[in-house]
Amino acid sequence: MSSLDILLWSVLPYIAIGSFVIGLIWRYRYDKFSWTTRSSQIYEGRLLSIAGPLFHLGLFAVIGGHIVGLLIPKEWTETIGISQETYHIGAITMGGFAGVATVLGIILLIYRRRTTATVFAATTKNDKTMYLFLLATLLAGGVATLSGAGVIGRASNYRETVSPWFRSILFLQPDGTLMAQTPLPFRIHAVLGMLLFIIWPFTRLVHAMSAPIGYLFRPPIIYRTRDGRTNAGSSKARPGWEKVKY
Repeated sequence: MSSLDILLWSVLPYIAIGSFVIGLIWRYRYDKFSWTTRSSQIYEGRLLSIAGPLFHLGLFAVIGGHIVGLLIPKEWTETIGISQETYHIGAITMGGFAGVATVLGIILLIYRRRTTATVFAATTKNDKTMYLFLLATLLAGGVATLSGAGVIGRASNYRETVSPWFRSILFLQPDGTLMAQTPLPFRIHAVLGMLLFIIWPFTRLVHAMSAPIGYLFRPPIIYRTRDGRTNAGSSKARPGWEKVKY
């Protein structure tokens, strides 16, 4: 392998993992109050109600497809009766729908952010960088999918190259030769994905790593009325058809 291949496929993955993990820890300890999406729903909600679900549901499906494709060896799926052809057709159809939904969703989100003055005013340079890397990674992934299916260039089975390389990184035995021989779209997608994980903890994407688990165990909230009574919940309920006095 060349020095560039060693840097990209044996060194950069651990830089991305280190930045992602250490960045999350640092952000949580020293910048916890900015751990938020900085929601702009208050400024515009109609387009967000369409773009938000499209992007998030599509992205969940895309991530699920990546987990299955990268972590589960081809031999395992063949053992349970799923042939490579069946897997390939399922990945192309379901992955295609998920990819289109995700890309369409993020394009609508960017359009909304650019055309709604109040939302655009709340957009930082950090947000613009995040959107650039996220959109580029998604588009490169779509091109890689078409390339693997043979629609663009020659067909390639990423489960024999990209997937084993990914697992070699997790097992601390990086085999960069596997990625060095993959088609260019896969390599571009992999590099953009690693760069996205490097900046992830320092953008609003950090909210994806949190869940409102504490909400399930928090104590009940006590509401007080405006007339000074201590607990609105302890007051006697009024009849449903109380006589109105004029």
